[in-house]
Amino acid sequence: VNLRALTSWVGIARLFAVVLSCLAFSLVASTGHFEGPYGTWCMFTWCFCFAVTLLVLLLELLELYSLLPLSWDDFTSAFSMLAALMVFTSSVIFPAIFISSPCSSNQCARQAVATTASCLCFLAYAVEVALTRAKPGDISSFLSTVPGLLKVFEAYVACLIFSLLDGYSGKPGLMWCVAVYSICFIITLLIIIFTIGRCLTYIPCPLEKMLVGYNFLALLMYLTATVLWPLYSFRGHSRPNSCGRNCLWDKHLGVTFLTIFNLIAYLVDLVYSTRMVFI
Repeated sequence: VNLRALTSWVGIARLFAVVLSCLAFSLVASTGHFEGPYGTWCMFTWCFCFAVTLLVLLLELLELYSLLPLSWDDFTSAFSMLAALMVFTSSVIFPAIFISSPCSSNQCARQAVATTASCLCFLAYAVEVALTRAKPGDISSFLSTVPGLLKVFEAYVACLIFSLLDGYSGKPGLMWCVAVYSICFIITLLIIIFTIGRCLTYIPCPLEKMLVGYNFLALLMYLTATVLWPLYSFRGHSRPNSCGRNCLWDKHLGVTFLTIFNLIAYLVDLVYSTRMVFI
């Protein structure tokens, strides 16, 4: 039994994440008010992060992770980054959709406490990411480096973009943007999976330079999408007065901002990757 898995700073952060995510989904479940896709997503996020973090703690406590056919450091780094992003999204979506003002009922109080627990859970995962991030010169775990963490961020933002895609059929400019999102997401996801599965060493080419080349290509592709998506989405279309929760105009605006976020992420990724390889 490795008690340091629970007493180290990383272990303590994981324990806080387990308790807080459990508190969040328990309080929301007790209200019975989490219907619809947004509520389902928030509940899935808290339950998923609780289950996987608890499993990580148990495997490290019993020192069984070495038996798994994967890079454990890469897996835990990727998961903590993904969990931080998922919980942050849920911490924003849940109160925006389910908490109404004024908040005076018992149900609303439980929802508010669940939102607070979710925000604190995000901070716990963010602390874990900070504690496990590779120091300069340490390349033992790629996904714990800044380019590796950015890969997880890029893939997650692409998933958010996919959830908002609508009304692009028959428009060549928008269809090109969808192709950009899809191609970059698939390649980035494969890089993450191959890294965790220790398969990158079997690629018969200079891996570091290949990643730099891919980041440059993805940056150029996202640059075209950053220009074409708002051009084809908003040209001649102003925001309608009756724009509800599933308003197409709002979805296109969300895709525009997420595209810009990923463009910046790929730019930073390219800069860091180039420094790691050539400098």
